[in-house]
Amino acid sequence: MFDRENYIEDESPVKKILLKLFKKIEPIIILDVGACEGEESIRYKKIFSDASIFLFEPLPKNQDLIFQNIKKYNLDNLKLVPLALSDKDGFTEFYISSGHPEEMQKNLDWDFGNKSSSLLEPQIDNLPKWLKFNSVINVETSTLNSFLQKEKIKSVDFVHMDVQGAELKVLKGAKDKISSIKSIWLEVSDIELYKNQPLTNQIEKFMSENNFHLIKSDFLGQFGDQFYLNKKYFYTFSLFWGKIQFYFKKSNRD
Repeated sequence: MFDRENYIEDESPVKKILLKLFKKIEPIIILDVGACEGEESIRYKKIFSDASIFLFEPLPKNQDLIFQNIKKYNLDNLKLVPLALSDKDGFTEFYISSGHPEEMQKNLDWDFGNKSSSLLEPQIDNLPKWLKFNSVINVETSTLNSFLQKEKIKSVDFVHMDVQGAELKVLKGAKDKISSIKSIWLEVSDIELYKNQPLTNQIEKFMSENNFHLIKSDFLGQFGDQFYLNKKYFYTFSLFWGKIQFYFKKSNRD
């Protein structure tokens, strides 16, 4: 289970939905926000061979691992963006996570500790005791609005967001460009793992106010992931015998 190569080869939990939305050979644009080691981007590239994927990762150690993994799997059109998306352009503190669960073997090809770094200060009492935050660095930040303007990207097909409590910072930083994002998969929590972290109901409220459907929620206790569709591109859907049927607006392929 905790093996990098097996994880990459395993099926993404949103693969079936994505294949209903986009064609395998379609040149879609994917943003991997909080890319860590790049595993999720590699998974998506295996599904959509013609996709262009931007990996946002501010931590230098993880950036090195992204380059190594891209080289290992011999993939193209994956571009590292070495900064953190937020609600402001500039620089800010970034809390670096580390550690290893005591019950887990030490020789596993899996870094448990590097996946919880955040722009937000950790709420230590609500986090596992093995998870440590021993250092803070300054990192460059950009808004999604600024990035899309700079890259002259008119629309984004899919955003995978794993930013440890900073979801609303990223979403608010999109400003009016949020209307050009077709689908979003992000983490949510019912408790504050980080100080001033927006909770699930706040995320749902923001997404609803910005014209997004919630079509999938996967929860394990108080933590989970949610998949949203922009009504501008996918105006309705139906659930029948566990299958999702989407009705596309003509502008979906624009």
